[in-house]
Amino acid sequence: MFELSDGNFAVIGTEATEALESELPADAARADYERIVIVSRETLIRAKADIPDA
Repeated sequence: MFELSDGNFAVIGTEATEALESELPADAARADYERIVIVSRETLIRAKADIPDA
């Protein structure tokens, strides 16, 4: 996970859209150009310290 120059974040993960789309909660959706990716717990916990609160 890394911050882009425009303030957005990019995530490197395992593509899993087809496998997980049916598992999305009823109040969640994705656009056609978006993909569901799996980010390991370890990666997200390590990145937490670098993610700003605001």
